[in-house]
Order: sequence, then structure tokens, then C-alpha cells
Amino acid sequence: MWEQKVEAILSSGVLKAIGRAAATCRDYGTQGYNDDIARRLKILNVVCYLIAFFTALYVVEHFQVNYDFWKPVIWINLFLIVVALSVPFLHRYSDIAGGLTIATAELISLFVIMAYLGRSSGVHIQYVGLAAAPFVILGLERMKLIIFLVLSALALHITSWFMFPGDLDLVKVSADQLDKIYVNAAIATFGIVSATVYYAFSLAERAKAETDQLLRNILPHSVVDRLKENPGETISDSVDSATVLFSDLKGFVPTSKALGPAKTVALLNDLMKAFDELAARNGVEKIKTIGDAYMAASGVPEPVDDHCCRMAHMAHDMMRAADDTAAKHGIELIMRIGIASGPLMAGVIGAQRLTYDVWGDTVNLAARLESSSVPGRIQISREVKDAIAESFEFEARGAVEIKGMGPVETWLLGAALGARRAAD
Repeated sequence: MWEQKVEAILSSGVLKAIGRAAATCRDYGTQGYNDDIARRLKILNVVCYLIAFFTALYVVEHFQVNYDFWKPVIWINLFLIVVALSVPFLHRYSDIAGGLTIATAELISLFVIMAYLGRSSGVHIQYVGLAAAPFVILGLERMKLIIFLVLSALALHITSWFMFPGDLDLVKVSADQLDKIYVNAAIATFGIVSATVYYAFSLAERAKAETDQLLRNILPHSVVDRLKENPGETISDSVDSATVLFSDLKGFVPTSKALGPAKTVALLNDLMKAFDELAARNGVEKIKTIGDAYMAASGVPEPVDDHCCRMAHMAHDMMRAADDTAAKHGIELIMRIGIASGPLMAGVIGAQRLTYDVWGDTVNLAARLESSSVPGRIQISREVKDAIAESFEFEARGAVEIKGMGPVETWLLGAALGARRAAD
């Protein structure tokens, strides 16, 4: 019966609704700030909700025991609850307004409660939380303010210990009650500090993972690992043998003018996404896109023996993807592809926007082979042809005049042989 009730709750979406409500409370007031500040303010909001929760427990307990006796403590705690719950609303004024408000309220309120109950209550242990909280809620760029708050908490912690020994308490509380207050203060302090540190680290780890994933979407995985291991390292490699592909759409400028901006972007987005998926499937590294042109390389940054064969399959797949995308958008797309193989240089260039790029005669030849290719065909160099001679059919094209290189013997790539051809 109990399991059925749990399943009913889960299926009704109650937990999802609670999760959305919790996220709304966590994020309240953080809109309009950059990601780093918003992340810090979310942590502060969670801390304040925890403070309000534990303080509310004190209020309920003291109210049930003896309202008249605990009246000053109850009203001080109610004041702290109001301050804690108002913090998310204070973010609209400044990113430090809420943090300073709750920190000041805690510093003063704890000192007053210590005067009322004495050091035997252990309330001053909660000052320890202010040794860590300012770093999380104010940000490291405000180090002077953080140091001031930490030193203030330390000073009040020590001062309250010596100023309020048991014989100078404003009220006399039994040993059992003092023990209970001390235990509650310790639990609240450990709970808030632990939850704050955990939540701060979890958000930081999540941000780190998102940044890492974004970087890996831009640069090859092995290059990202090298940059992380040696942040100042210049990534530059001389590659003995790799294969480069260039593709371009014939007559795309008139087509894009006829389609208009929105449809052109949608078309290119579909096409380039398909090419990216094919690159991943064939073990090929996307280098970049320039408008409707696509550039990829195989054998970099990690060397592979079959880089020519991978790229040949990639080129065939790209031709099919272009046809499928054209049919989807109801237009005609005619693509040319050029593939060359040989030595090249590769590395990461740029400072603000990193780019993994390749350059050299092989890259230039691949670009020229694309521009001089037959529309709808894949033109390859001798090195590519020799490397995949047993896997593909070819059509000799003879010597083709290549700009800056003179006559170059080229071939048009035919169908794949064997199992892959059957699959095609």
C-alpha cells in the first residue's frame, strides 16, 4: 500500500512541482547578473533559507517551552528569520546588499543572545560559520570586506566568551536547557556550513563540467587535455601524414538570396549538424566552417593509419547528407569536395577565441582540389588515391591546372568496394 502511494505521488508530478518551486526560490533575485555572480547569489539564497529554517526551529521550541521566559530570544530569532528571507529581494539593489545584511544581522543578534544566555549556551559557536560564509557569498574580488567580516566574527566570538561567563548571564537557565541549546547551535552551525560548502562545490563542479564540455565542442579532446595539463603550453604539431577535406556548395549565393536569412540559416544549420555527426561517426576532426564551406582533417591531432580511408567514407556520407538536406528544404544543392593527403602543421591559435587549425601545402592542395572539382563529385590527389586503391573505385581525370601549383594529376572518387560499398 505504501509503495502504491509513493508511485502515485511520483506519477502525479508532485516531486517535479516541488523541484520547480525550490529552483524558483533558489534563483530568485539572481536574474540580470552574469553567471558567476548569479551562481554566488544562488548559494547565498540557499544559505539564508537554511538559516531561516533552523532559526524557526528555535522559535517553535522556545515558544512551546515558555514564551514569557524566552520572549527576547524568540523576537531576536524572528528578526533573523525576516532578514534571512528578505535577502533574495535585496539582490535587486546590489549583488552584496543581501550578503552584508544577513552577515551584519547575524553578528549583532548572536552577541545579544550571548548576553542573554551566557557562554555556557554555546551560541557563540555559530560565529564559526562566518569564517567561511563571506568567501562564498561575497566573492574573492572583495577580499578586504571578507577579511573585515571574518575578523569581526572572530572578535565577537572571543569577546562574548570573556564578557558573558555563566555568573553574569541576564537570565538563569538550567543545565539541561543549556545543553540542548548548545547541541542545537552545533547542529545548525555544522549543517549550514556543510550544506553551504557542498552546494558551492557542486555548483562549481557543474560550471567546470559545462566549461569543459564547451571547450571540447570547440577543440579536439586530446588538445583540451594538453591545455589543462599545461595551461601556458603552445599547442603546435608537425604531422608527417594526414588527410584534409574541403567541401563547398556550388552557386549557393544566389540560392541564399532566394531563401532569405532565416531559411538560409536553418538550411546551413541542418547541413552542418549532419556533417558534424558524420565527422564523429567516421573518426574525423572538424576544423571549421566558413559560410557554406566545411573543412575537416583526419590523422590529427591523434595519428591514425587509415586517415585517407576515413576521409573518403566521410566524403561519400557528406554527399548523401547534402542530398537529404536539399530534399528536406525543397531545393537543389550541388556540392564539390576536394581531398588531399600529406604532411601538414597543426595547432591552437588565438587568445580570446581558441581555434584548432591546420596549414601547409596539403591544406592548400585540398582547397584547390575542391574549387576545381566537378560539381557533385569528389576530387582527390595521388596520395589519397594510392592509399585507398584497394577500397574504392576511381575515375582518372588527368592533369588539372591547380592555381599556384601548376598541372596536378587528380582522380574523381568512385564507389566504395567490399562490405562498406554493399552497406552504401
